[in-house]
This record gives sequence, structure tokens and C-alpha cells, in this order.
Amino acid sequence: MSVNDNNLVRIRDLHFSRGRSKIFDGIDITIPKGKITAIMGPSGTGKTTLLKLIGGQLKPQKGSIQFHGEEIPTMKTKKLYEARKKMGMLFQSGALLTDMSVFDNIAFPLREHTDLPEVMIRDLVLMKLQAVGLRGARDLRPSQLSGGMARRVAFARAIALDPEMVMFDEPFTGQDPISMGVLVQLIRSMNDSLGLTSVIVSHDIQETLAIADKIYIISQGKIMGHGSPEQMNQSESPWISQFVHGDADGPVRFHYQACPYKEDLMAECHLEL
Repeated sequence: MSVNDNNLVRIRDLHFSRGRSKIFDGIDITIPKGKITAIMGPSGTGKTTLLKLIGGQLKPQKGSIQFHGEEIPTMKTKKLYEARKKMGMLFQSGALLTDMSVFDNIAFPLREHTDLPEVMIRDLVLMKLQAVGLRGARDLRPSQLSGGMARRVAFARAIALDPEMVMFDEPFTGQDPISMGVLVQLIRSMNDSLGLTSVIVSHDIQETLAIADKIYIISQGKIMGHGSPEQMNQSESPWISQFVHGDADGPVRFHYQACPYKEDLMAECHLEL
């Protein structure tokens, strides 16, 4: 990856398996700087696993994962930790520390990874909370927050160290329509105002298509299609069309593989399932 390359992450020929289960079978993904890239697909297709591979929590059996032109899988521990400081992560559960206040949750990465004085940490924490609309909630505990508020606090913590890239693991799951709308608007506005690169893992179609610049749809270890939201909506691929429009039956069948119904009823089924 050259210095002038406009891509922050480049994944090539990625292979990853868990036991006999093949999660990725030679996929290629490019994540451009300053844009929102969505990784979509049915549940269980390895979307969260992909984020762990990008963050170096897992190593692929084969393939290249470059961040700023450097290979994540071969990085030594110290260098990997430095790379991770440039990556923010919003976990699906929020993963707030339950025994800490909202303020201390956001201050935690600043206290752990910088030598900044407390007075400066205070100003930075209040800035992040102001950005997500929760400065007035700084003294609350996670147990006192609604689900939507907890996601916003987790977002503030994810950007505490001013990362270049933020990864969102199913940010819209379990949110009511108002909280979901707030998160959608917040991700888009923060990405643009801070010049972030955002990676969203989700199967929430409408919300993700509303803010993504580029979309990859994954299934069965392969990239089924990629492009802009408009291209995904207009795709003639039966598989992509079924996923985007939520059709009950199609290439992903309603019925699991089975022998003919009549044979099964007559105890004449010989299909090995």
C-alpha cells in the first residue's frame, strides 16, 4: 500500500476456519479512508470474526490484512498495541465497566494509554460526552442508562483516543426506533466531522444502507456482492436481492435440506443429514 493510497485497510485472499467450519474462503475487502464501509450478511457468517481479525485478536490461516500498509497478523505485540490505539471499537453489548461511572468509563482508555493530567482528561471526556449528547449523564452508572444511552456512551469511549478508524459491531441491535435513529445520525455525523473511517457490521438493512458509502455482503465464506447502497438495492443477483429485501425464500431456502416429505412420512427417507 503506497503512502498516497486512499485505503486504510486492505484484505486479500483471507482464509479463516474454526475446526472444520470454514468462515472465510479467500475473501477480498478494501476499506477506504474517511468513508463508512458496511459488512453485512445473515447471522453466523463471520462478521464479528472479521472485526477480530482486523484488530489482531485472531490470526488467519492464510491471507493478508493490512492496516496503513502493514500486516496485522505478523505484528509483534508492542506494535500491534500501537496499531490498536488507532482503532476504536463499539462492542455489540456496549461492554461498559459496570462498577465505573459514565465519566470514568470514557476516561479509562485515556488514563491507561496516555500520561495526560487529570484536568486535561476531564476536558476530553466532557468533549466526547458533549459530542454524543450525554454530558449531563457523566455521573450515572451503566445500570442507570437506557440501551440507547449505553450505546452512545460506548461510542464516546470508542473515540476517546481520537482513533482513525472505529469498528461498530451490530450497533443497532435491540434499539427502539428513536435510539436507532439517533445512532444512525450520530455515526454519519461523527464520521464526517471527525474525518473517521467507520466499519459497521450489521444485518439491519435499512439503517445501514442509509449511511454506508460502501457495502460488502458476505455469506458461505464468500463475498456475494459489493458496491454502493444504490447498487445493492438494484442488484440482479437473486441472493443479494433476497437479503436486501428480506424475502422469506430464495437462494437461502426456507426449508432445510431434507428428503421428499412423502418419503419421510413413510419412513423411507435415506438422505444422510
